[in-house]
Amino acid sequence: MDKHKTIDIICPLYNAEDYIKRLNDSFLMQKKVNLNKVKYILTESNDQTEEILKKEKCIYKKIKKEQFSHSLTRESAVRESSADIVVFVTQDVIIEDQYWLYYLTKNINHEIVACYSKQITKFNNIEKYTRERNYPEKSSVVSKKDIQNLGLRTFFFSDASSAINRKVFLHLKGYDQKKLPTNEDMYIAYKIIMNGYKIRYCSESMVIHSHNFTLKELYNRYKLIGEFFKENRYLNQYGATHSGYDLAKYILKRIISERRYQLLFRYPWDMAVRLIGMKVGKM
Repeated sequence: MDKHKTIDIICPLYNAEDYIKRLNDSFLMQKKVNLNKVKYILTESNDQTEEILKKEKCIYKKIKKEQFSHSLTRESAVRESSADIVVFVTQDVIIEDQYWLYYLTKNINHEIVACYSKQITKFNNIEKYTRERNYPEKSSVVSKKDIQNLGLRTFFFSDASSAINRKVFLHLKGYDQKKLPTNEDMYIAYKIIMNGYKIRYCSESMVIHSHNFTLKELYNRYKLIGEFFKENRYLNQYGATHSGYDLAKYILKRIISERRYQLLFRYPWDMAVRLIGMKVGKM
């Protein structure tokens, strides 16, 4: 990456008092990058997040709960940025490497216009295997020519830790001013790929991003994903259901290969609520 290229980090926050100090410190310790600004968008909270932001002298914008949208909140922040590259991060990631941002952004150019980090989990649960499947050891680049082989996975992208060429984001009109319930990262990835650009998965840039969802939380999450696919039906032609079955088979195979048989009690319920949530969301 051209070391003169400027970078803005955009991070939405909500009840983030347990995250903000460590997260902000991890941004400030980054090396070999031209970090222009870290901007937080704080949805009105009922904890001490705002007080911590003030104490740490952070740049932030406060919005009301009804104003928040995974897509519109990020899109608005990009429009206010003047940096060459915008980096999206969620509040719950843990960044330990001083070169996380360098590796995430160094390959962005006029062809590869978006990159995303490797994610691992601190929990030894089923999510461990979903992370393995979605974030392999080896970096890769995808483009329109990969759709035939990869199907829906061509548009896999995660803004838990991602970087995008700001001018291209604006040229593509971002999220088209849509208030997306979830999967805003897949929405923009589809537009990037279909417009002839490339996306890079950067395994060198790693974050810890962990969830330990209850079955109800997992159901609600997949119901939202189902709603996203209902509103964006054109994505169904790329094999959304097939992609889900492939993931289920991979997880089962890994559970058995590691002899973690206690996870077999959770596995059928876990897969069932994902499937049911998706189907209900699409109805």
